[in-house]
Formats: sequence, structure tokens, C-alpha cells
Amino acid sequence: MQSYDVTAESTAPPATVWTLLLDPRSWPAWSRIEALETGQSRDLSPDGRDGVGAVRAFRTGKVVTKERITALEPGRRFAYEGVENPQMIDYHAAVELHELPGGGTRIRWHGTYTARRGMRRVFQWYLRRFMRAMASGLAQHASEIET
Repeated sequence: MQSYDVTAESTAPPATVWTLLLDPRSWPAWSRIEALETGQSRDLSPDGRDGVGAVRAFRTGKVVTKERITALEPGRRFAYEGVENPQMIDYHAAVELHELPGGGTRIRWHGTYTARRGMRRVFQWYLRRFMRAMASGLAQHASEIET
């Protein structure tokens, strides 16, 4: 089992960061994800407030990954699992939001997974870098929409 654990800080309050996490249509605006594939997703909420059980299909380049929301603690914790990913199995991740003294949000994005054989070392380096960009992109975008 491999893992990653990255953090970023935003000047935006947790409520703003939370709104972006819930709305999969916002993800291409603040991350390396290129598109939400609505035709391959299930149970998406039209108002951008997906619930537990929703499956989101995201495309990055030619690769489409599907993730199911497994837990929601409003304003605090967003958890999901991989449903379909050509590079890894047993993927479980969570995004935890912590209000900072004086305002703002610390974003902790962490997960565990098993990379496909032959890809483990390279994928560990790649995924940690990719997820660090996800967390910092979320932090920056949330800060920008608050100003």
C-alpha cells in the first residue's frame, strides 16, 4: 500500500473551499483535471452539491478516472474512493479542512492506494506531485473568489 499526504493553505474560509470540493464542475478551473465527464458520472446534483454515493468521472489527457463520494462532513471532511482508475486499485482519499486562527483554511489531502505493477515508484512520485498541485490549486482558487 502506498500513500500521499499534502497540505495547502487558503485565505478563504472553509465554507468557500467546501463549496468548490462539492461541485465537480469547478474542478477543471482549479486543478490539473481537464474535464468532468458528465456522461460517465452518476448521481451528480444539478446544483453542484453532490452527495454520498455520487460517482464523478474526470478526464486528464486521455485518461478517465471515476471516484465515488464515501463520506461528507460539511465544511470539514470530504472522502472518496476510486471506482475506476487504470493506474491504481484500492484508492481511498480524504480532504480535510481546518479553520486557521485569524481566518483561512488549511487543506489536508491524503490517500492510500496500490499502484499497478511496474508503475509503483514512478507513480508514487507522480501522484504526490499531482495531489500537491490539486491542494494548492484549490487553495488559490478559493482565495481568489473570496477577494
